[in-house]
Amino acid sequence: MEPSEPRIEIFAPFGEAFETTKKILFQPFDLGKWFVIGFAAWLATMFSGSVFNYRRSYNPGDWNWKAQTAGDHFSLHDAPPWVLPLIIGGGLLVLAIVVLLLWLNSRGRFMFTDCIVRNRGAIAEPWREYHTEGNRYFLLQVVITILSMIIFGGLVLIFVLGWHWKNPLLPLPIIILLGVTFFLVAIVVGLIMKFIVPVMYRQRCPATDAFRTVWQLVVAHPGVFVLFGLFYILLYIAGTMIGCIAACVTCCVAAVPYIGTVILLPLVMFLFTYPLCFIRQFGDPYDVWAVARPATLPAADPSVPPSLSIPPVQEPPPPPPAL
Repeated sequence: MEPSEPRIEIFAPFGEAFETTKKILFQPFDLGKWFVIGFAAWLATMFSGSVFNYRRSYNPGDWNWKAQTAGDHFSLHDAPPWVLPLIIGGGLLVLAIVVLLLWLNSRGRFMFTDCIVRNRGAIAEPWREYHTEGNRYFLLQVVITILSMIIFGGLVLIFVLGWHWKNPLLPLPIIILLGVTFFLVAIVVGLIMKFIVPVMYRQRCPATDAFRTVWQLVVAHPGVFVLFGLFYILLYIAGTMIGCIAACVTCCVAAVPYIGTVILLPLVMFLFTYPLCFIRQFGDPYDVWAVARPATLPAADPSVPPSLSIPPVQEPPPPPPAL
């Protein structure tokens, strides 16, 4: 008899993520643990959008505001000879900082996952234990980022050059079609990247293998993942609204990096935990909480769906006895 396919839910993991967040952060409440987990959460979500990290909105006219007020337009031909090296050096410095933050973000994703799975505020231990997986995920992020910049930049360059020369290199409908295709592919890749960390955390596999594994799941269950993506977008929009309200109520204190993540930690943890609870429904190989099971318990059958109860978050160790 063939094993039955696991029943994949969209809303049940919502309740699991809520209860898991409540258990970790409030049962019992520990301020020190809160700040430590908040640091891991800040590293793991620093590229997730403007909800939990500060970003200034620049006015497009700021670049040339001085030239506009003086009545002249800025030109590199009129600039001192040190301006061009300064611009190149500044660009390389910014690129290095972005790469460093991307690396920290990759390592932080595994640290935050470990804090959730083991119900602890730890930085050093998961940093050391999952350094290989974090570095592999970082390389995958770099490759995807570079490819995205090349493709998107190429489309923009084709459009700008065609508009400047008044002789389009490609017909506008073709450029629009390529742009829409790139956007849809980016959504699919972003959805896959959302689950690569839990697969790597559970299976301790390379990033390419995790990408292939998640892709096979998406191909096998496209409707479920589409519904998950749509529901997660709604959750993220709601989280964005809550983050904006919090920034207004706290006089923009909640918009400061790290501090904002600490203030909104229940929301950040919930949004991070929901995908973990969703993918664990596909069986033991995708259940990050399986690494916290006692060694005496038998491994779960991958063909049997896990229970939709609260994930088995470990209890924090008891405090040492007073002398």
